[in-house]
Amino acid sequence: MDAFMSILDTCRRYIQLIQITDILDMAIIAYLVYRLLSLVKSTSSEKLLKGVLFIILALLLSSEFQLNSLNFVLNTLVEWGVLALIILFQPEIRRILEQVGGSRFSFMRVLGKGQQTSAIERAIDVTASACADMSKSRTGALIVFERKILLDDVLRSGTRLDAEPSSELLKNIFFVKAPMHDGAMIMREGRVLGAGCMLPLSRNVNLSRDLGMRHRAGIGMSENSDAVVVLVSEETGSISVAVGGMLKRHLTVETLQLLLKNELLPKEDEEEAGKKKFQLKDLLKRKKDGVGHE
Repeated sequence: MDAFMSILDTCRRYIQLIQITDILDMAIIAYLVYRLLSLVKSTSSEKLLKGVLFIILALLLSSEFQLNSLNFVLNTLVEWGVLALIILFQPEIRRILEQVGGSRFSFMRVLGKGQQTSAIERAIDVTASACADMSKSRTGALIVFERKILLDDVLRSGTRLDAEPSSELLKNIFFVKAPMHDGAMIMREGRVLGAGCMLPLSRNVNLSRDLGMRHRAGIGMSENSDAVVVLVSEETGSISVAVGGMLKRHLTVETLQLLLKNELLPKEDEEEAGKKKFQLKDLLKRKKDGVGHE
């Protein structure tokens, strides 16, 4: 009993030493670890991270049990391993820096917010109309709606434009014999910013094998940024949308419009937003039950 009370007294003294800054420090570290684990989850980096943790554990055990030769070898691996890890985790490190530095501050978009909203609404309507026609003619399309993370690196891989979107323009860009049809079109704040752009392919090994390179590029773009990607299949004419690495397939034009408005337009009051969310869920449920399937 005395030993138990002694432990409680020790714990109490340690708790009294904890300050607000210590709690903040631990919370930041916990968040960084969580983000790191979330980043490498479901990718090949997960196995690599497990290997690194195994080497660190082996290093600690070799030091504890005085396995000098093994400890020397592992120490050498760790010293050179820092540089190797930077090289191996280069895509993940790049993605984090892009997400941190690529976001636009909200105060830069305060002026002209109404005009931007109107332009985005028009771009959504135009996109839905063009996708409806391209779906019927089975014309492949890949349209990226930029949000907070800037896609300037992607734009440099294609042809820069600065045009007001129209159904005819979109269909001409993705016409099979057009020079820019084999690539992605980038939209920023309701304007066509570029076309013929190359997108990063998804690294998700669990994707369905019936997905072609266009869909894998669209999913990859949504994994590496907060962009909303609209796709039209060249083989089936199916309309899909990729958001956050998830692909919603076989969408009707009405569902496409609601989904894009829900993702791209500024959040409205709770009643109106809830109404649109209910409409979107209802359309997706009807599609799942057989309504709107190809």
